[in-house]
Amino acid sequence: MDIDDTIAPKVDQLTAEDLLGGARTYTIDHAVVTGGEQPVNIHLVESPGRPYRPSKTMRRVLVNAWGKRSAEYAGRRLTLYRDPDVKFGGESVGGIKISHMSGLPGPVTVALTVTRGKRSPYTVEPLPNVTTEPTADDVAGCDDVDQLRDMYRHCQTDERRDQIKARVAELQAVES
Repeated sequence: MDIDDTIAPKVDQLTAEDLLGGARTYTIDHAVVTGGEQPVNIHLVESPGRPYRPSKTMRRVLVNAWGKRSAEYAGRRLTLYRDPDVKFGGESVGGIKISHMSGLPGPVTVALTVTRGKRSPYTVEPLPNVTTEPTADDVAGCDDVDQLRDMYRHCQTDERRDQIKARVAELQAVES
């Protein structure tokens, strides 16, 4: 077991503290616009039950790189990291930023507001596409939920993602 797992906070969302051990790459299961103070929940395959709730600044990066239709984010990957210099209320509190995103033809630079009236370029690098998709037989023959989650990250098609979700649900039902 990695000691990083022992310091995870007990909350209902991904936090900057989850990334104290370093940047992590996640696969998006689905994204939901809910409204309110944190209006976007990006559900991650590798973090079930603890969605990433991007800041307004990171939502601007997502829209600029992938477009405004969150339904199209499923299956895409992004690398998140903890930036200790993120400010809230004028104090450095740390926050989550995106360093890499899948499906980009090259680096994407966005001019983002740093402080009132001041903008600064922010660049997201392309995340290499994964080309090895598991076969239907790979999924059907797998009895390990963690291995299935890893397979999900390599999916290129909705059909295979749906098959993996169904297999995970099947295995979890047997465990109950």
